[in-house]
Amino acid sequence: MKEAKAITKNVRVSPKKARPVADAIRGKPVDDALRTVRFSKKKAARYIRDTLESAIANAQNNHDMAVDNLKIKEAAIDEGQTLKRMKPRAQGRADLMRRRQSHIKIILVEEE
Repeated sequence: MKEAKAITKNVRVSPKKARPVADAIRGKPVDDALRTVRFSKKKAARYIRDTLESAIANAQNNHDMAVDNLKIKEAAIDEGQTLKRMKPRAQGRADLMRRRQSHIKIILVEEE
């Protein structure tokens, strides 16, 4: 069974916010998944769509797979680097702000 994959690293959206979008497309055929992310209002949907389109292009050009038969085997959102920033607080104190990043991984397989 042939697989095609695409990975996007260090996307500036937290994994907690991106995982529901990935859960919505996991296991679906590619055309349904594209439709789902295209009309989603979440910020993460744009990055997931770009990664999905890249995986589709990899399947077509590198593995000679038919786009009509592609299905999402795996859609994973992993935690990336966390950017740490200081935020001023009252009486000269400071709080730590964590700006979280994600790694998006999509694996496609061809169904018969």
